[in-house]
Amino acid sequence: MRCPFCRSDETRVLDSRQIEGGTAIRRRRECDSCVKRFTTYERYEDFQLIVIKKDGRREPFSRQKLMSGLSKACEKRPVSTEQLETIVSDIERQLLDTNEREVPSEMIGEAVINKLFETDEIAYIRFASVYRQFKDIQKFMEELEELVKRRQ
Repeated sequence: MRCPFCRSDETRVLDSRQIEGGTAIRRRRECDSCVKRFTTYERYEDFQLIVIKKDGRREPFSRQKLMSGLSKACEKRPVSTEQLETIVSDIERQLLDTNEREVPSEMIGEAVINKLFETDEIAYIRFASVYRQFKDIQKFMEELEELVKRRQ
């Protein structure tokens, strides 16, 4: 494994442990050249999920893209990277459990909305405002009212 800091190929594994119910391995590594530490993840790939976008395009499912969207919604919120990784893993597992090779992007968006609602209400509103493409303040207020109802 190449070091992300100095690009050396000389790294060693310090610790390995199973995560995500044994479907992935987290490895803590150290670079022999610069002595910095970093983490890598290994997971098996059953089959490649394809996401059907709203405009009909198809593209491979990307954990990184999902993580990026969640990170933006949770920016400056008390949501840890581990929580975000768990959300991404839960959503990916949910998609794989459908046994469908192609899934609509709306299914992913709704799964994210539901997970963020449980995790952080501000992040939920941030994501919903982009995902549901609020056209005016009225739509935004309706979403806030729905949030208040669901909370009670």
